Amino acid sequence: MRNRLLGPLLLGARGWNIAVVAVTAFAQKLDLALKSLSLSRGRLAAALGVNKSVVSRWGSGAASPSALNLESLTVFLASRKPGFSLLDWDRELPAFAQVLGVGPALAPAAVANTGVLDAIFAPVLDAARQTIPQRTAPYEGFWRSTQPVPGRPPRYVSLYGLIRRRGDGLMEFRGGCAGLLYEGWLLPTEGKLFALVLDGWGQTPLMMILNSVALPRATRLDGLCLTTLMDSNRTPIATPIVFERLADLSGDAATDDRTFEDLKTREPFTDPEDLSPEIRAHLMRDVGPAAAAAGGEMLLMSTLSTSLASGVMTAPTG
Repeated sequence: MRNRLLGPLLLGARGWNIAVVAVTAFAQKLDLALKSLSLSRGRLAAALGVNKSVVSRWGSGAASPSALNLESLTVFLASRKPGFSLLDWDRELPAFAQVLGVGPALAPAAVANTGVLDAIFAPVLDAARQTIPQRTAPYEGFWRSTQPVPGRPPRYVSLYGLIRRRGDGLMEFRGGCAGLLYEGWLLPTEGKLFALVLDGWGQTPLMMILNSVALPRATRLDGLCLTTLMDSNRTPIATPIVFERLADLSGDAATDDRTFEDLKTREPFTDPEDLSPEIRAHLMRDVGPAAAAAGGEMLLMSTLSTSLASGVMTAPTG
């Protein structure tokens, strides 16, 4: 998945953005150094006399070491890699790997750039990477998401795409329709699935919170989506959203990528008749004082009591 820059979108501060890149680069170099020494973060923390959480923050990109800690870290590395110095931290990643004597089998995975978004959400992403495959497997597959958009009569727009666990443990989300592309992460936390996605046209963040399932294979998911309309004002809008499983992954990444490329060419507007009455009612329900007085919801929510999320005991076939 191609990297996206959310720093300028969220804060509009170029200087801060550069600082985040620097912190992220250090985290990648530290990770590479630990792998080259077959050393854990905990053992490094003990060797430096600092708390393990401090090293974890360095490694996740949430913080960089102080001058004193960087000097201690450099002395420690020099004791294992003779000739290593403070100046080596300023090298580009390939040159840094060469100084450590890292071979080609280790270097590519260790120096892969994760981007500014990785640094901004480092604690959440770090926790997501530790998620066991059994917790992410239910959601891997090809999906169609559907949500309402303003119009008379009401219209429904759909994205077609895939959810797939990457080699680093994160679940990638890729969706598209009519040639548009959306990419991001799906993060399991707090019993929900938090999606952080960016559209490739307007570079606009799209955020979703979905109800999860406690079964080996999810067949339907639901929740809320916050995004903007594709009008001249990019009007903010919050809507219910439903995901329906189309198929399982094949198990071959190249084959699945080709399937996704085909799916994303589909038309975005879904015929209401193609949706079940249950889904149409869920997506176009009333909210507000009148709805609440009649036993409905005062605010737009996605409660477990009304959730459409479901699954089956059958494990994914891919």
